[in-house]
Amino acid sequence: MLIYQYIGLLIGIIGIIISILRFRDGKMSLSMVLVWITIWVLLLIFSAYPAATTLLTNITGIGRGLDIILIFGLIGCFYLIFKIYGMIENIEEEITLLTREIALNKKENTEKPDKD
Repeated sequence: MLIYQYIGLLIGIIGIIISILRFRDGKMSLSMVLVWITIWVLLLIFSAYPAATTLLTNITGIGRGLDIILIFGLIGCFYLIFKIYGMIENIEEEITLLTREIALNKKENTEKPDKD
């Protein structure tokens, strides 16, 4: 085994452990933990058996093993960016609603005359 294979295996194992711990702490949804564990398992497989990328290239018709990893990585990044963008939009909407609610509560409190 080459040094990059050991590094890949180590990173994959650490990634799986961290993903499971984040899921257990409620910081990650089930769907996201499954996505990340899939990514880490693929890293483990490709690190331990680099020839596995050749099998994927034969199935997909893409030229080299590294090309298929880069293409899938790019597609995965686009997916994650899309997911993050959706989360940001939801957070912005929630902030807007909370800001409106706070402003209305402040307005109601300032309009009420004291009954002293």
